[in-house]
Amino acid sequence: MVAAMDHSEHSTGTRTSWKTAAQATLHCLTGCAIGEVAGMVIGTALGLHNAGTVVLSIALAFVFGYALTMRGVLRAGVDFRTAVKVALAADTVSILVMEILDNAFMVVVPGAMDAGLGSALFWLSLAGALVVAFVVTVPVNRWMISRGKGHAVVHEYHEM
Repeated sequence: MVAAMDHSEHSTGTRTSWKTAAQATLHCLTGCAIGEVAGMVIGTALGLHNAGTVVLSIALAFVFGYALTMRGVLRAGVDFRTAVKVALAADTVSILVMEILDNAFMVVVPGAMDAGLGSALFWLSLAGALVVAFVVTVPVNRWMISRGKGHAVVHEYHEM
């Protein structure tokens, strides 16, 4: 059953709280982090070139990010095609911003991409990359939600 939601905080031109933006970003970061970590681990374990590892990480971040959003939307009784559209509208900009930031961070930290899975440098850099991505993406999501875009489109599909 689709819940009736109060969209007053998410309508165009209204102010969105930092808490709402942080929650939306954390939701998005969950899927991104699963894909990002999986991509970095797989690429590093397979000895892929840094560019190949980054491409794999980005692809998996989008797959997992969209999948987590779609899971909730599908639970609300929406058909698959609509769930895909909602996930694309809700998460594309947020995931894109996060992926640019966290992959750039990994690339610019000297030796992080080549450190190997047993290295603290690899894991600390990856954790730092995700923190930076979160911090910078929160204001982006706040701006989008306040205009009825991004994560705001998912709210009408939340279950009661």
